[in-house]
Amino acid sequence: MPSKPIFQLRGIGVDYPTPAGVVTGVDDITVDIPARGMTVLAGPSGSGKSTLLRVLGLLERPARGTLTFQGADTGRLRHTERRALRRDHLGLVFQNPPDNLFSSLNVADNLRAAAESARTECRPDDILRQLGLDGTGSWRISALSGGQQQRLAFGCALARRSSVILADEPTSQLDEASADLVLDTLRFLVDQDFAVLVASHDDRLIDLGDRIARLHKGKLERVEHAATNGPERGGAR
Repeated sequence: MPSKPIFQLRGIGVDYPTPAGVVTGVDDITVDIPARGMTVLAGPSGSGKSTLLRVLGLLERPARGTLTFQGADTGRLRHTERRALRRDHLGLVFQNPPDNLFSSLNVADNLRAAAESARTECRPDDILRQLGLDGTGSWRISALSGGQQQRLAFGCALARRSSVILADEPTSQLDEASADLVLDTLRFLVDQDFAVLVASHDDRLIDLGDRIARLHKGKLERVEHAATNGPERGGAR
């Protein structure tokens, strides 16, 4: 049975003012994002995938269209309500590993801080063991490799008990071995029934996706399903 959508986008558009005039980041995006499995936003640089991920992460307000999260219209929410929704439900992982962590805290304290920010508690040793980072709790962040730092960033989303995990090009700054660690972590999260949304042009990561939303020049070209390889065209649901 298909998973019930956690996000529903209808006619989403984002514009950016520039000295040369208004530039459209994404336009007329209509798609549903299921509450389980991995959805990959795929496309070349400038296709709008990172912009769309920022909309889904409630970091960007669209100029047009509606975005609902668990049935609630996010466009009607005040700034404080959007921030609370992001804090309590969304785990964000950025492409540059150090941007996701507090360098002044050790590994375990990063997890504790993440949990505290969402007003919950966590067991750092349990999370580190799940992510293959056993024994690193007392380490400084600088002692971790780039791949380990990204794994820890996903661990912070686990510590916050986020229902959705969003990652922007999580392997783009990593060597192949470090990227392998991140791919393993994404497989683990999918197996734990999280909704995982990733913007990426990494073919290996795209191959992990249950659904691949192909973007080009700010438009949604099609949605591909891993099980059938059958595309949905246009206003994909």
